[in-house]
This record gives sequence, structure tokens and C-alpha cells, in this order.
Amino acid sequence: MGKKLFGLVAVCVLFLGISTAMGMHHAIKIQEKEGIGKYLTDTEGKTLYWFKKDSPGKSACSGPCVETWPIYYRETVAAPKGIEVEEFGTITREDDKKQTTFRGYPLYYWIYDKEAGDTNGQGFKGVWFVIDPDNFPPK
Repeated sequence: MGKKLFGLVAVCVLFLGISTAMGMHHAIKIQEKEGIGKYLTDTEGKTLYWFKKDSPGKSACSGPCVETWPIYYRETVAAPKGIEVEEFGTITREDDKKQTTFRGYPLYYWIYDKEAGDTNGQGFKGVWFVIDPDNFPPK
């Protein structure tokens, strides 16, 4: 009987560990870098961007744009300390894909950011920017 109980406990612990790890996969982080300041990333540290031509609830990036600036979507996210989870949302784009938003604005990656902490898309063509949660959306 002791071995069965031990086995059941082990399975429960394993399941909880996997559930916790999977849940953390959707966490948003706030990073900071000299010359950039604070910015949002996904759990792996990949930078999230916003597009100046977007408006709250609507993406202006489609077709080839989305190939270079892939959409960020998670069904739910865990907000970082100091940010309310309600500040994140979801839109359905014109191409019927879902996209996560921050304060109404759609979130993107940049395909040329290869490593965690890369911010190579910052300021690209004067319309792509990292997201400083303390000053977003910019006035």
C-alpha cells in the first residue's frame, strides 16, 4: 500500500510541476537595457514590439508585414509585477488570427531578434518600438 501511495503522490507532484511550468510559459516580463530603458518581453526574454500605425483594437500589419513582424498571441498571460492582467487582451485580426494586446495595442516579435534580450527592431523605420510599460501608449 505504501508504494501505491508514494506512486500517486509522485504523479501528483509531477503533474503540478508540469502545470506550473506550462503556466509560466505565458508570463510577460519587464526587462531593462542601457540605451533602451524598460521594455516588455515574453517568458523566454524575446522582445515584444508595437507598431505606430496600429490603433487600439486594430492591427495595420498584414501580409508581408506579419512575415517580418510575427504576431504575439497567448490565450492568457501572466502580467508582470506592477501591471494589471486586465491591461492585456486579445483581438481578432482581419485575417481571423488572434493577437494579444497591451493597453489595446497589438503585440509583435521581430524575426531578426535571434537571442533573448535582442532589441534590434527598436525604432525600425520610425514606426516599430519596444514597449516601455511606464510610458505606453506614448502621448
